[in-house]
Amino acid sequence: MRWALVRVCLAVTAMVVFAFAVPLGLVVKEMARDRAFSDAERQAATIGPTLSITTDRAQLQKAVLTTEPGAAGRMAVHIPASGEPDGLAVDIGHGHATAKDLETVRISGRAAITEVTGGSVLLQPTAVGPHDIAVVEVFVPEDAVSHGVTTAWLILAGVGVALIVGSVAVADRLGVRMVEPARRLAGAAHDLGEGRLGTRVPEEGPDELRSAAVAFNSMADQVVQLLANERELAADLSHRLRTPLTVLRLNAASLGEGPAAEQTRAAVEQLEREVDTIIRTAREQRPQTQPGGPGAGCDASEVIRERMDFWSALAEDEGREVRLAGVERTLRIPVARPELAAALDALLGNVFRHTPEGTAFAVDVHHSGDAVIVLVSDAGGGIADPKAALARGGARDAVGSTGLGLDIVRRVAESTGGDVRIGRSVLGGTEVRVWIGLDGQRPERRGRGHRVGRQRRHRGSGRANL
Repeated sequence: MRWALVRVCLAVTAMVVFAFAVPLGLVVKEMARDRAFSDAERQAATIGPTLSITTDRAQLQKAVLTTEPGAAGRMAVHIPASGEPDGLAVDIGHGHATAKDLETVRISGRAAITEVTGGSVLLQPTAVGPHDIAVVEVFVPEDAVSHGVTTAWLILAGVGVALIVGSVAVADRLGVRMVEPARRLAGAAHDLGEGRLGTRVPEEGPDELRSAAVAFNSMADQVVQLLANERELAADLSHRLRTPLTVLRLNAASLGEGPAAEQTRAAVEQLEREVDTIIRTAREQRPQTQPGGPGAGCDASEVIRERMDFWSALAEDEGREVRLAGVERTLRIPVARPELAAALDALLGNVFRHTPEGTAFAVDVHHSGDAVIVLVSDAGGGIADPKAALARGGARDAVGSTGLGLDIVRRVAESTGGDVRIGRSVLGGTEVRVWIGLDGQRPERRGRGHRVGRQRRHRGSGRANL
């Protein structure tokens, strides 16, 4: 499209330049010719007063030599003999015209221009008596007729070339202005088709392409919103099904022995596997977008208190001591409420699932100015391989695990520039530290424990992730 516009502009500009330059060049040539012969007529007219006074050869010779063409040998005066109108009695200067041309001018009494070898001659008749006509001849060489024409043509050609080059440059810029937005729009559509949902197009360029960019960005926003809704639905599914199933499995474990109890436990395990499959499928199909998005956020203290109310009831049934600290004041974090709730449920579900009944646990929240730190600690036996537990999907193949667990927590932390680390808690068991950044900056490595990073991924076994 760009080069097509350049070619069209080149053709149009070239036609316009030729349409004006060729006639203008001919006009310049004609003006130079008129100028040369007008000057010759002026020089011939300077001899007229002398001819009207005298026809003496010496005086006429002197008058001819005082003129510019006479001094250059380009002027001649032809005077007929007195009483013989058909003859030429006096010839002064070097003539170029033929006798026939001179006779024709003398008889017609009108000036004439005749082509001769090396140029042209102007023949100007002048009366020297009642019946006598003298002819003044001025020779005009070819270079005088075309004087300045070549220079004028070169200037016209230069102006024409400059106009063509300038129009091509302008057309190229206009082409870029039209093509680049179209190219960006095509590239953005390709990127969006490959799953890069953050792709947007600058709304610039011609009106049509600007409208197309606005429509594309609106479509992309709707696609992102639809996928976000789907992702929230999957997260809601994990909240609504996974957590009650954990409670149901723990209650089924306390039913004792017997066929009915075994069938109940088997049914719970089967249901849990089916739910794991659904959640795993939703995880694999979720869009690669950051949790929350621009403007998302919640009060971490409120969400943590709400989830702890839920898990505290189950902890009381199992005889677990629970401690919660640091949630007395509002702590705004750049994480959506469902995301934080899902992360906290994953951490607390791990405690109930992989520690014996009666094991104490605690949730502590700290605000360090540029981050909010959530510590989930327990008094269990700890994790044998923290790296494997932190590995993305490291426990995915474990029975009863979807591989989401700490992966959910990791995504929440990394979306704010934070991270997740595992260490030994003051209670004697495991401590999971979730660092949630408030300014989008990734924190430096601090304290003890193993940190999950984007570049350090390991597979192994350990405490299975929810």
